Amino acid sequence: MALVSNKIVCITGASRGIGRGCALEFAKHGASGLLLHYYGDAETAAEIAALKQEIESSSTATVAIVAGDIADPATSSKIVEIGVEAFGRIDVLVSNAGICPFAEFLTMPHATWERTRQVNLDGSFYVVQAVANQMKNQTPQGGSIVGISSISALVGGAMQCHYTPTKAAILSLMQSCAVALGQYSIRANAILPGTIATDINKDDLSNAAKRESMEKRTCLGRLGVPSDIAGPVVFLASDLAKYVTGASLLVDGGLFVNLQ
Repeated sequence: MALVSNKIVCITGASRGIGRGCALEFAKHGASGLLLHYYGDAETAAEIAALKQEIESSSTATVAIVAGDIADPATSSKIVEIGVEAFGRIDVLVSNAGICPFAEFLTMPHATWERTRQVNLDGSFYVVQAVANQMKNQTPQGGSIVGISSISALVGGAMQCHYTPTKAAILSLMQSCAVALGQYSIRANAILPGTIATDINKDDLSNAAKRESMEKRTCLGRLGVPSDIAGPVVFLASDLAKYVTGASLLVDGGLFVNLQ
């Protein structure tokens, strides 16, 4: 079933993890154009090139790529410029780019706080604002924005005192954008992943005992993988969710409710 047939989809932080999983899922469900943002170093450049080849060889989607630090507002302007040049419009934005450098609160350098906020929150604000303006001005008007928040928007973490506030802010940003942008037929929703095995936490989960403990804390007895998040993202972007805005969807395998 082509849930997003002929839609143009922009994904930030698309070279790996949840962003990569979303790109593959959108291609599978009929997106005609994918605008994939990546950081731009040698490693992510190689990853995005391989992803572009995989998508274009296995689907009908056309892929355009754009590099840049999402913390720089100029990157978001470039994303829109390249997207419109390549496809004429942007129908879906998945604001996914983020970092989580685990750090102890009392000794955390202020630079760690600043960089985490700049990438996770400032970057999300910049790209949502830039793409929302495009969605407002295009014909027909409208679109769907999905912000990748986190279960960390709802609970704390001793090594995440800099990270959890940014994810709570993304949830709040999507709620306020739903109010601000509804008049332009733009929907805004948040996905809150639980513990997903990606590069962002691979070092933390390399501890076998901790990984096993995290698996046991979920109702489903396993950690999530990027495709577990990609499905709900595609749903929120699709017309199946055409009356869903300002909502948040917790996708955590039952981690949050499993108190006992």
